[in-house]
Amino acid sequence: MSACRAPRRPVPRRRTTLPVMFAALAALSLTACGTGDKPKSGGGTQFVQGTGGVSVVKDRADRQSAPGLDGKTLDGKQLDIAEDYKGKIIVLNVWGSWCSPCRAEAKNLVKVSKAYQDKGVQFVGINSRDPNPAPALRFEKEYEVPYPSLHDSSGKLLLRFPKGSLNPQALPSTLFIDRDGKIAARALKALTEDELRKTLEPLVAEK
Repeated sequence: MSACRAPRRPVPRRRTTLPVMFAALAALSLTACGTGDKPKSGGGTQFVQGTGGVSVVKDRADRQSAPGLDGKTLDGKQLDIAEDYKGKIIVLNVWGSWCSPCRAEAKNLVKVSKAYQDKGVQFVGINSRDPNPAPALRFEKEYEVPYPSLHDSSGKLLLRFPKGSLNPQALPSTLFIDRDGKIAARALKALTEDELRKTLEPLVAEK
């Protein structure tokens, strides 16, 4: 005969603080190694879906400012993108060492970053969801990545992007920020070398 058990008392649920809730929502909204939702033109963002899945804001007056992005890089150095690379075009790639599409595009990013370094273009990475920087550092060594990456394992930097903007919503994501610090284009997929160049050329030509 089994022993009688006293009825279990309901365990009071702990309240989740807002910061934890937002962080959890951000983790859910950032699709791991996916293409994300296809953005639509119109609304307040004024961007259009270009060929190859790259969304572009052609009119400079309609572009939204990129948020301040600063912190420690994977190798422990301090980096403030807006201050350290002021006046440059920024190609911001969000990636993870565990992400297969991120590996597929790595060689393209490296090649184009070297080709455009004398044209006022600076590539920067945001390493996401790698709690330990060691795998990410091995990734950089394997692909000979010449540019820095901010270490953002919790996704806090990604939360700084305003809602409705061309914000990163998938891994990999690549944002193109113009010389005025405004978001000019975004891709929610791994990019080819040709796609990188086609998106960069109009920005380089802007005066």
